[in-house]
Parts: sequence; C-alpha cells; structure tokens
Amino acid sequence: MNNRLINWFKYASPQSFYPLAGRMIPWFAAAAVVFGAAGLWLGLVVAPTDFQQGEGYRIIFVHVPASWMSMFIYLVMAFWAGLGFAYNTRLSGMMAQALAPTGALMAFLSLWTGALWGKPMWGTWWVWDARPAPCWRWSAWSTSRSSTSR
Repeated sequence: MNNRLINWFKYASPQSFYPLAGRMIPWFAAAAVVFGAAGLWLGLVVAPTDFQQGEGYRIIFVHVPASWMSMFIYLVMAFWAGLGFAYNTRLSGMMAQALAPTGALMAFLSLWTGALWGKPMWGTWWVWDARPAPCWRWSAWSTSRSSTSR
C-alpha cells in the first residue's frame, strides 16, 4: 500500500478536524464572497430583462439558488445525522448541527424572495402550498435535537 495516501479517518475526530477546518475558513470565505458577488452581479445586472415579467424576473436569480441550497443543505444534514446515528461519531452530529442554521437561513431567504417575486407577478404576496416545508423541517429537527441531547 502506498504510504502517501491520506488517512481520512484521522479527520473523524474533532481534535484533528478543527485545526484543519480553522486553517481552511479564510480560503472558503474568500471563495464564497467572490463567487457570491459574481453570481449576484450576473443575475441582477447582466441578465436580460424578461419580456413578460419585466425587471421583477431578476429576483429569480436569487430565489432559485437559495431554494436549491436550502434543500441541498438539508440533504447533507440528513447524511451527517444518519452517519452519526449509524457509527455514533461525535463529529457527524456536530456537522449536522452546524449546517442547520445555514439551511434555515437559505429557506428563509427563499421564502422572502419568493414573496417579493410573487407580488408583482401574481398580485399577492403569498399563495399557500407545501414550499415552507424546509422551515418546518429545520424547526422540527432543531427542537428534537435540543430535547434529546444529554
């Protein structure tokens, strides 16, 4: 076996994962700011106006990515929670717990941008359906997590 391979199981322990994560935060933060600014500029400035919806169409370039990120974060949370349940690792529960506020923020952003888009398009701020489910999932998960923690 090649000795140059990285032992990824070493990073399953919070003692070895936290120093690595701390060193990577500035790099990931810089990349998030650059890509976020570029995406907002492309979506809100460069994208052409829709012939039917007008300028209100541009909010979709914020709404749809926020919705997808919310769903993706909840999927990743479920993965980490399942891994923690199956293997009883502390880091898995910490990862799921750390992702919850970001998923809730994206769901909140998605709901508000959807309402801001809906008012000029439909004439109403809200048409009730199952789309607020991500907020309720986060609330249920957060409540069950806090009530069952030791």
